[in-house]
Amino acid sequence: METGRRSEETRAAVAALLLSIAGSAPGQYPAHPVRFIVPSAAGGGTDIIARAISLKLSESLGAQFVVDNRPGAGQMIGIELAAKSQPDGYTILMAASTLAINPIMYKKVPYDPVRDFAPITQAATLPNVLVVHPSLQVTSLAELIAYAKAHPGQLNFASAGIGTSPQMSVELLKSMAGIDMVHIPYKGTAPGVVDLLAGQVLVMAPNVLTALPHIKSGKLRALAVTSPRRSAALPDVPTVAEAGLPGYDSTQWYGVLAPAGTQRDIVARLHDAIVRALRDAEVGKRLAADGAEPVGNSPEEFAAFIKSESEKWAKVARAAVIKAE
Repeated sequence: METGRRSEETRAAVAALLLSIAGSAPGQYPAHPVRFIVPSAAGGGTDIIARAISLKLSESLGAQFVVDNRPGAGQMIGIELAAKSQPDGYTILMAASTLAINPIMYKKVPYDPVRDFAPITQAATLPNVLVVHPSLQVTSLAELIAYAKAHPGQLNFASAGIGTSPQMSVELLKSMAGIDMVHIPYKGTAPGVVDLLAGQVLVMAPNVLTALPHIKSGKLRALAVTSPRRSAALPDVPTVAEAGLPGYDSTQWYGVLAPAGTQRDIVARLHDAIVRALRDAEVGKRLAADGAEPVGNSPEEFAAFIKSESEKWAKVARAAVIKAE
C-alpha cells in the first residue's frame, strides 16, 4: 500500500513536470503580440532596423511584433522601460551603442547593461557619417578641423542625445583633432537632423542609414565616414582615418535584448528567428542599401561585445575629459 501511494506520488510529480515543460516549450511562444521597444524617435537608424526585423518576426513566429517608440533622456527612458518589464518574452528591446555608453556619461543610470538584460543577438553595424550644412564653407575633414581651430567653441554639433553614438563619434574626433565644438543634444537622431537641415546646427555625425537620402539630395555635405572601411552606400566618401586621423574608429551597432531572467528557450527562439530575418534577402538588401551590415551573432558573443564596448568608450570619455552628468 505504501509502495502504491509512492508510485501515485511519483506519477503525479512526473505529470506535473511534463505539464510544466509543455507550458514553457518554445512552440507555445509567442501566444500574443510582442512589444518591441525602440528607445528613440521614429525615423532613426534604431527604428528603421527594428521595423525591418519586426515584420519578419511577425511572419515567422505567427504573432505581431509591435514597435513602441520611447525616446528621450539619451535613450534611457525606453531602455529602463524594457529593463523593468516582465521577463516573459513579450517585451524586447532594440538597443544601440548608447546602451553601453550611458553608464559612462551619467552618474545615475536606471539600468545596468550587463545585469539587467539577456542579450539575444547583435543585429547590425553601420558607420556614422560626418556631415555639415551646406552653408558651412568646408568641403573636407581637413577644412572642418582648420575652421574649428580658427573658431574655437563657435561651431555647434547635433546628436541623438547625451552619450549616443553620434555624440561620441564627434567627441572622439574632437579629442584626436584637438578642436572644440559645442554639443547640442536632441531626443533622437531624427529631430537633430531636422535642425541640421534647417541650419540651426551645422555639424552632425548621424548614421549612414539616416543621412543618406539628405546627402544624395544635396541638402547635407558628407565629409567622412566613421568606420575603418568605406561604406558601400557612400563609396566616394573617405573614412575619418583616410581623411587625416589614422586609427579613428567609431562604428555604431544595434542589437536585440530581453529583460534579464527571460527563459533561455524563449531567448533561443527569438535569436533563431531574428538571425533568419537578418539573413532574409529582402532585409539584407534594405540594410545594405543604407550602409548597414547584418550581424546575427550568438547571445554569448553579443554579451562579450557589450562588455568590450563599455570599456572602449570609457577610455574615450577619459581622453576627452567627459565627466558624467
